[in-house]
Amino acid sequence: MEIMQIIGIALVTTILAGIVKFGRSEIGVLLSLTAGLIIFFLVLSQISSVFQVLKDLANRANVSMAYLGTILKIVGIAYIADFGAQICRDAGEGALAAKVEFAAKILVLVLAVPIIVAVLQALLKIIPT
Repeated sequence: MEIMQIIGIALVTTILAGIVKFGRSEIGVLLSLTAGLIIFFLVLSQISSVFQVLKDLANRANVSMAYLGTILKIVGIAYIADFGAQICRDAGEGALAAKVEFAAKILVLVLAVPIIVAVLQALLKIIPT
């Protein structure tokens, strides 16, 4: 079970970070970052299988792959921004974490505009004028 590995990595990292935090807090942040990357790579195979399922569903529903790609980019931005913001918070930079989250929201909005336009155009075709 991968979750047991993930919890084990998190617990060991938490203990090590707590020990070194008193002497050198920057090493604790690096430990946390390294553990986060290891956990990410552990679940990477799961993510690729989810992408394949979504791709198959989009093909069956005749949804443009451009829209699916955009949605996957939006999800990726959300996860990466959350990861980056948490690292900033771990380093004691709450204000910087908030700015990372704000920037991610702007990027998501920019990426979502073509999808919003397509939905509105589809609605306008349905509604008689």
